[in-house]
Amino acid sequence: MKIDFPQAVNEAPIELSSHTMTEIQRVMDLFPKGKQKSAILSILHLVQDELGWVSVGAMNRVALILDIQPIEVYEVATFYTMFHLNAVGKNVLEVCRTGPCQLVGSDDLIDYIEEKLEIKVGETTKDGMFTLKTVECLGACGYGPMLMCKYQFYERLTKEKVNEMLDAMREASK
Repeated sequence: MKIDFPQAVNEAPIELSSHTMTEIQRVMDLFPKGKQKSAILSILHLVQDELGWVSVGAMNRVALILDIQPIEVYEVATFYTMFHLNAVGKNVLEVCRTGPCQLVGSDDLIDYIEEKLEIKVGETTKDGMFTLKTVECLGACGYGPMLMCKYQFYERLTKEKVNEMLDAMREASK
């Protein structure tokens, strides 16, 4: 996502639920007074958990909460691939694309998922069910090819296992 920074600063901060605001305060209270900026990663995760992604308006709200400049939030959110800067599907399939997974077929797996879901990396299915992303190492080098979705790891993937996983996700959303 490319952020038009002068325009972004002027985008209205979005409102967050009282539950999320309570959790944000709980996280901020873990840090010494004046060091609340250290909670930025945790807060961005809480925002993404509520909204499904981190919009510029959400980043502007985080800046207000932490009493920091919006650019300080943009720098963090745009650096880490774990934050979705555009709207995504209900299930974000994050496929590891680093060396060890590539050696055991992650490129073929990505091609298969693209064909199966009729999308390319970075796209979302028409029904809004799946978004496909590639990511750097997910820390399961001995279990590739693998992907993560909603903090769950799917390891030693084959076409058959991908089919089962996608079917289970579709069934769970009914």
